[in-house]
Amino acid sequence: MKKIVLLTLIFTTFTVIACKDFLDVENPNQLTTDSFFKTDKQAISAVNAIYAGLQANNLYNREYFFTHDLLSDDNMSGGAQLEAPRNQLLTHVFDGSNSLILAVWRGLYRVILRANFAIQNLPEAEGISDELRSRLLGEAHFLRAWAYFELVSLWGDVPMYTEPNISPDGKLRSSEEEIYTLIFADLTIAENNLPLNSTYAGSDIGRASKGAAQALEGKIRMFRGEYAAAKTALEKVVNSNEYSLVARYSDNLEEGNEFNSESIFEVLFTEARGSAGAWSGDGSGAADVTFRGQEYGANTWRNVIPSTSLIAEFEDGDPRYDYNFWLLGETYNNGQDVLTADKVQGNNPDVSWQKYSNLYQRDAENFQSGINFRVIRLADVFLMLAEAENEVNGPTAIALDYLNRTRNRADVNMPNYPTAAYPTATKDQMFAAIVHERRVELCGEQIRNRDIRRWRRQGKLTTEPIANYQSKHDKLPIPIEELDNNNALTSSDQNPGY
Repeated sequence: MKKIVLLTLIFTTFTVIACKDFLDVENPNQLTTDSFFKTDKQAISAVNAIYAGLQANNLYNREYFFTHDLLSDDNMSGGAQLEAPRNQLLTHVFDGSNSLILAVWRGLYRVILRANFAIQNLPEAEGISDELRSRLLGEAHFLRAWAYFELVSLWGDVPMYTEPNISPDGKLRSSEEEIYTLIFADLTIAENNLPLNSTYAGSDIGRASKGAAQALEGKIRMFRGEYAAAKTALEKVVNSNEYSLVARYSDNLEEGNEFNSESIFEVLFTEARGSAGAWSGDGSGAADVTFRGQEYGANTWRNVIPSTSLIAEFEDGDPRYDYNFWLLGETYNNGQDVLTADKVQGNNPDVSWQKYSNLYQRDAENFQSGINFRVIRLADVFLMLAEAENEVNGPTAIALDYLNRTRNRADVNMPNYPTAAYPTATKDQMFAAIVHERRVELCGEQIRNRDIRRWRRQGKLTTEPIANYQSKHDKLPIPIEELDNNNALTSSDQNPGY
């Protein structure tokens, strides 16, 4: 049974009623920082609110996956007409007025605001056990680190807030190094405070764990080209013996097998609370569903479909091709229906996304989905370790072993490297094999965009995979609304080229 983190947000306000005799009277029904954080339940609800931010329409409910997927080379327009802001990302003709870029920016800062609220108040809160306080602080620091990594890896220098901002004044952009210093400090606290994943039970399943903090640090070190440090962090995850690859690849794509042995961190969704309020951007917990299947589904809106270059990347006989995509003639809805061209949006034979699709168990997506997003899973860790080992020590047997583990999954069972197409005699050939394996294993999981960005910055791309790419696209534009509303910034603070 899926475990659902309760999503409750308590915002702090200070309400003062001025009487005509000038006496200040406090509203006894209004929660403040002094009256809140008095019980374990209240402290937990404050941290749950941070997780709720991940579920908002401007993050994993909708705009986050669109933004990462459209900025990569894994997608092209499907049978329906993409809305203009989405098509701008796909064709790389966006600027600071793009609504998706603004939405994700706001969603990430909302997560940071809520994390700062918890981080500021938990240390001095009364009536909370030290053990719970430590864990909740670890969760808050982990989630803040995740949000700041999203911001700094996509935008570069960004305003940095380490406490709730209750004034109308904004902040200047902090340097990337200052942001990363905060991120790594947050992850150190998270790693020290968080328990092992296996200790969670009941409604706590799905919370950030020690392994999640270590894996996120490894991912960030990889992005920065710090391969030795990444290797150290990622080896902690593997050596913990907390995780193992599942035998069935699709267990990472469907609803019934969430929080499996391969999962390191997930964003939770459920249809149990319905779809009312799901279009809201505030992540208030009104509805805990995602529109991924509806947007990408074969017989629904089908706004994007796998790109021709992604399709061509799969080797003949790789079963992950069938696991990731719907093809005409396949059965769906528990084998009761056949996917024919007339049922496909756009009535064309192009393949559609199956990953995170509900069609395996129903006849249509029905505008909502309870399938969790697997943000970090062990296959990703193995492939990052293969790359880190290759960078640090060359094409060693260790790197080759990590590379082959995803191919050795029971229901994948592809030939081990080296292969005729991907020999591994040199460091560059090993790297090419890793690039290939990451793309086919992790496609559609919001990973490819950042892989391309880090490889480009590190001079590892032999060809540019993004059509219409210009050097300015290395970083996204600061949203125009941020420049207008943040009184510490002016138009001169915009990223170059925009």
